Amino acid sequence: MQTIRYAVDAQGIADITFDEPGSPVNTMCLAWQDDLCDLLDRLTQDLPSIRGIVLQSAKASFFAGADLKALLRGSEADAPRLFAEIQRMKKQFRRLETLGKPVVACLNGAALGGGWEVALAAHHRIAVDDERIAFGLPEVTLGLIPGASGITKMTRLLGLTAAQPFVLEGRTFGPREAQSLGLVHELVGDASQLRAHALAWIDSHPTAVQPWDDKAWKMPGGTAAQPKVASALAVAPAMLRKTTRGLYPAPEAAMAVMAEGSLVDFDTALRIESRYLAQVASGATARSMIQAFFFDLNAVKSGRSRPRDVPRSRPLKVGVLGAGMMGAGIAWANASRGIATVLKDVSLDKAEAGKAHAARLAAARVAKGRMSDAEAAALLGRIVPTAHDADLQGCDLVVEAVFENRALKAQVTAAAEPFLGAAGGFATGVFASNTSTLPISGLARASARPEKFIGIHFFSPVDRMKLVEIIRGERTDDETVARAFDYVLAIGKLPIVVGDARGFFTSRVFGRFVTEGASMLAEGIPAPVIENAALSAGMPVGPLAVLDETSLGLSVQVLEQARADFAAEGRTHCATAGERLIEIMVKEHRRSGRAAGGGFYDYPADGRKTLWPDLKRLFERSDVAWDLAELKDRLLWRQAVETARCLHEGVLRSVHEANIGSIFGIGFPGWTGGALQFIYGMGVERFALRAAELASTHGEGFAMDESLLDTLRRHQPRV
Repeated sequence: MQTIRYAVDAQGIADITFDEPGSPVNTMCLAWQDDLCDLLDRLTQDLPSIRGIVLQSAKASFFAGADLKALLRGSEADAPRLFAEIQRMKKQFRRLETLGKPVVACLNGAALGGGWEVALAAHHRIAVDDERIAFGLPEVTLGLIPGASGITKMTRLLGLTAAQPFVLEGRTFGPREAQSLGLVHELVGDASQLRAHALAWIDSHPTAVQPWDDKAWKMPGGTAAQPKVASALAVAPAMLRKTTRGLYPAPEAAMAVMAEGSLVDFDTALRIESRYLAQVASGATARSMIQAFFFDLNAVKSGRSRPRDVPRSRPLKVGVLGAGMMGAGIAWANASRGIATVLKDVSLDKAEAGKAHAARLAAARVAKGRMSDAEAAALLGRIVPTAHDADLQGCDLVVEAVFENRALKAQVTAAAEPFLGAAGGFATGVFASNTSTLPISGLARASARPEKFIGIHFFSPVDRMKLVEIIRGERTDDETVARAFDYVLAIGKLPIVVGDARGFFTSRVFGRFVTEGASMLAEGIPAPVIENAALSAGMPVGPLAVLDETSLGLSVQVLEQARADFAAEGRTHCATAGERLIEIMVKEHRRSGRAAGGGFYDYPADGRKTLWPDLKRLFERSDVAWDLAELKDRLLWRQAVETARCLHEGVLRSVHEANIGSIFGIGFPGWTGGALQFIYGMGVERFALRAAELASTHGEGFAMDESLLDTLRRHQPRV
């Protein structure tokens, strides 16, 4: 066997060690599936001399799960083959757990997805008591469902209701929670103790059966046939559809497996599970989500875009200029990861107000049990509010988070830079601008060291948003990019590195989304229809609601700055219909967004927000025909086309950063796998054909020339 080591000692203990060659983890690759069949044949042959079986791993983790690359290469036509492979694997699991011999899984590390299903094939599970270890079935986060008996067994072990968070949401859990749930039976201090405890259990349990093979066993809470459970399940699909909007097949399939499987015998339930998995795993949504949420996400986290020749480091002290919501959020992000932070504003009162925002965030976490009082106090102790630039002395990094005004940013840059210096983390200090739209190369002109000047664009609210966009200016050097990258990872965020241009990547594409929505309103399409089209397509919020949250006034400021910059270059900036409508909302109707009291929506103090009634009178036209599918396409295609242009122009340097940036920064629908995966999943030619149709009706924003298509073909990921 290539991936499994097998030996039976003199005491009759069969040691089975998973050890996939050339891989840091064990996976359910085809070689392992073949080896599993051979293993069960050998176990069956040696059964008379075996007292017990121990499952263990030669890797740092126990088992990682399915071979995802193989799934990426598949198509809908592969469903029958997948079903057969899944059933073949399950047959071996059933053989193992019905041999009549006690089987113990020694969980030295993580067991996720298929790895947890391997562990569930054992009668007894022993784990190392380490909070860093994760167990569970996170398949739905990749557009898949557990299919190697995971749904069937978790439902039978926990019950239909209790199993739902772990199956439908993919929630993982640590060793102690696993023990409290009865999913892990023993905990040990370290991996060296696992085998001894396994042998002791085998000695005291010469025979063992799984709970579902015990004739006296009953499912906790009852099956879907029982009235109480049935009444709850009657509304569950509708509640789930409210969350998925019908765009994510996996959770709905998983729920069906749970309910249907509870009504039949164990082996029939396994076949039901296999059928649903084969259908989901062979679908386009699963392939797109695997690409984005596994391969692309890991590419970002592993630092594929980080300059390689620069040693890794971590800042010891960071300065933040501006204690508004953004600056206060950045200070919180630093302090929550153990980084000393100087929070500066024009007055101590304003700086203290910024720290108070961090205090409110800490208090909320203490109230929810996610942080202790001592941890909160230590976190807040790392934030030092000040009104003096001199207190920035010795900061490795300074991040300015002041208003989007070029002159103001130049002023604070010149004032703060003299105090940057080495504090053991960086060889030299780095100055970063948190601008969302202003080109970094232009802002760097105010710096005495433009090679150490960089853009670090956080998203609001900082405490919840994972993405951070790192913008490299014309003169920014590799060391500065690497230091910024390391800093973003150090505070637990996802960094993508992009080129310098107006709006960079995320703000530029986000702008196309919201202005396309505003353009629809300018055409006379009803505002509720526009908002619902975005939600139906999978966007988290409608374009008009997003404009309100980010401020229509800010959008007008950006438009005016663009006009001024174009004029300075001897050009004229031509506003789109959507941009002009936003300008009308602000300048003629004094509707600047939520923070200003109202924009496209009204925000009553004692109720939920509602669309501003005057939108119907001012903009809606009864003679305008609209089609929901067309509106959804416009919103998605407009963003995807602009993302492709960013790749073509060099603003984006990789497909994985485009996909992760669009999902985590803009809210591009996860079911697509990201803005470029949306194109690749459909096929470049098919996407371009639809883009041409939209361009002919809705303008050049959808146009794609042959050179752009060539860029897309050249960058298409190869599996």
